[in-house]
Amino acid sequence: MTVFSADHLRALDRAHYIHPYTDHEHLHAAGTHLIQRGEGCWVWDMEGRRLMDGLAGLWCVNVGYGRREIIEAVERQMREVAFYPSFFNTATEAPIRLAAKIAELAPEHLTHTTFSNSGSEANETAIKAVLWYHRLRGEPARRKIVTRTWAYHGVTLATTSMTGLTSCTEPFGLPLPGFVQVPGPYHYGANTEMSPVEYGRWCLQETERMIVAEDPATIAAMFVEPVQGAGGVIVPPEGYLPGLREICRRHGILFVADEVISGFGRLGAWFGNTLWDLQPDIMTTAKGLSSGYLPIGATVFSRDIAAALLGGGYFAHGFTYSGHPTAAAAALANIGILEHDQLIPAVRDQMGPYFQSKLHELSGHPAVGEIRGMQLVGAIELVPKGGKSALDPKIFLGGKVMGLIRQEGAIVRGIRNLIAVSPALVVTHEEVDYLFDAVRRGLNRFLHESGA
Repeated sequence: MTVFSADHLRALDRAHYIHPYTDHEHLHAAGTHLIQRGEGCWVWDMEGRRLMDGLAGLWCVNVGYGRREIIEAVERQMREVAFYPSFFNTATEAPIRLAAKIAELAPEHLTHTTFSNSGSEANETAIKAVLWYHRLRGEPARRKIVTRTWAYHGVTLATTSMTGLTSCTEPFGLPLPGFVQVPGPYHYGANTEMSPVEYGRWCLQETERMIVAEDPATIAAMFVEPVQGAGGVIVPPEGYLPGLREICRRHGILFVADEVISGFGRLGAWFGNTLWDLQPDIMTTAKGLSSGYLPIGATVFSRDIAAALLGGGYFAHGFTYSGHPTAAAAALANIGILEHDQLIPAVRDQMGPYFQSKLHELSGHPAVGEIRGMQLVGAIELVPKGGKSALDPKIFLGGKVMGLIRQEGAIVRGIRNLIAVSPALVVTHEEVDYLFDAVRRGLNRFLHESGA
């Protein structure tokens, strides 16, 4: 096998590879960071440096790297039949078993699943399904989709249109018509004198006002992340999510829980929506479904919606790799690990509370404006010496501090003026300590190097 040096790979990368969500001039000026292998909560780069992965890949490697159970399940499946489609009145064993397993784990009324390759595709599938559902019910005027500011739902044309981040929408002239955005409960970013709970109530009032102004009879669904992830780890204030669910019920609007990040244990439950008893009409998930070992997404329908779709004739939607047997085998093995190792109760009762305690120890740091989090996900708002009022709208601190923390031996994510942290569910107390020690050192360097 040909062995490529780091320099050769960087040259090939510069010549041929377009990275997702990347400023390529900055990337190639600094040199691509090449990750070579992973084990547990750790990755090693091509220079042999070990790094604590405090983002679990991209919020997804829930069971950690190098799990032989998944590797062996994938090998077995590929030896039997690596791929066969679910088209043509045909199926393979693994996706059937996976759909049944999801029905077993999900809230009781969510009974039917269709598969895709990512969270974006899972949400795109949900959009098309709700449009068809309303047409089948004789309400074809219900076509608008409601989401929130700071939401993230994907990268297709439609799911980008649902995403409430201008960095994602503005370059492409999106959103498309028919997508309505209501205020999300980002209290810190609102610069309001209201308390978080009061601001949440205001968001609910404004949401209903906007829905009424749009005409509820024209709205098909609202998509909601239980905790807004890529928008900045925005944890809902007390009463907000149940209030949002009630607004949707009152106006006949379908409620879609986007569990792409929060599903499969990160919030100490199989699915985050159960923590608020939201009873979604549809649930989407991806990342933690296979812990990122292979691409797979799922759109899970309530019994009533599934009945309408299954009785509606030809289901003219799907991807070549929908229900890919090897990806489904990886997901089944991943779920088996979550169950066998009791990782979700461990997050709920042990590691989540410990992670939050260490996260909040940084609340008094002079570079920290606010700490937010829930179980194994957290965010640290960053401020310069002059505090929040001294933030420069042209300078995003998240990327700078992310780089400093990486130099200190840990990987986090920079978002605007904050960093996000979400390690694998298998993380230990000692690894959490290491992670936040590295974060603290990075914050100290930020203050020192910026002269703050």
